[in-house]
Amino acid sequence: MNYYNEIKKELINNEITKKVKDYSKNKSDLTTYYNVGKLLSEAGKHYGEGIIKEYSEKLTKELGKGYTESALKRMRKFFSAIKKGATVSHLLTWSHYSELLPLDKISAINYYIRLTEQQNLSVRQLRERIKNKEYERLDSKTKEKLITKEETTVIDLIKNPIVIKNNNNREIISEKVLQKIILEDLDDFLKELGDSFCYIANEYKIKIGNTYNYIDLLLYNYEYNCFVVVELKVTELKKEHIGQIEIYMNYIDKNLRKVTQDKTIGIIICKKDNKFIMEYCSDSRILSKEYKLA
Repeated sequence: MNYYNEIKKELINNEITKKVKDYSKNKSDLTTYYNVGKLLSEAGKHYGEGIIKEYSEKLTKELGKGYTESALKRMRKFFSAIKKGATVSHLLTWSHYSELLPLDKISAINYYIRLTEQQNLSVRQLRERIKNKEYERLDSKTKEKLITKEETTVIDLIKNPIVIKNNNNREIISEKVLQKIILEDLDDFLKELGDSFCYIANEYKIKIGNTYNYIDLLLYNYEYNCFVVVELKVTELKKEHIGQIEIYMNYIDKNLRKVTQDKTIGIIICKKDNKFIMEYCSDSRILSKEYKLA
């Protein structure tokens, strides 16, 4: 097989398709670069690694810019990633995939592909999410679910630590200050938690007996159809925090939750986690996550 002629034909056809059918250019790009990557992989086995440089020089001379040695290597890596199980999504551009290919783990690539699809991330936004190491902050059980393509839950995709943007460099001295920082950039905080969270209220007032209590943040997750109680703590997690949030969750279940909705989830966001306390927490709906200011 004349690998060079096949690669050249693929690239020329792609350029023609993009000019004539702009609506399908993502699909055309990804299909073309997958095919080129496959041909480059096979050519490398026959002629060695140096063949990419040779092809790059010839393509640049005959077709113009855009076919550097690094660009061709990226196409080959794209083919390799797809072969290993990375998802092909025509909702993502080649520029999106160029941000993803340097990642080592296929499960990480698939996580960010899913995130980009769900939240319609631009290339810049995707780059920022990768830079924030969202995948690395998922727990090991969630990563295993992503590898085996097992269904995830609302709890699985909450990162640890949760990164909270402190845009005004406030000094954290109380839960009230931490709450204020979160509310100043609420959209970013909700994205940190995971998918499909929306805001209901802060300082949500409930009455237990003759006493009024206030839930720091009351959220709702529309994908998993449940209320989410969030309590903020600027200390290490304590056993009394578990009891407090459990009461609040039970109150929401009894007074707010409809029969068609799932049971309320509780998230304690604290300065420092205490795994020994969580080990003896019998309510699987409660989880604790550390926060980190950025």
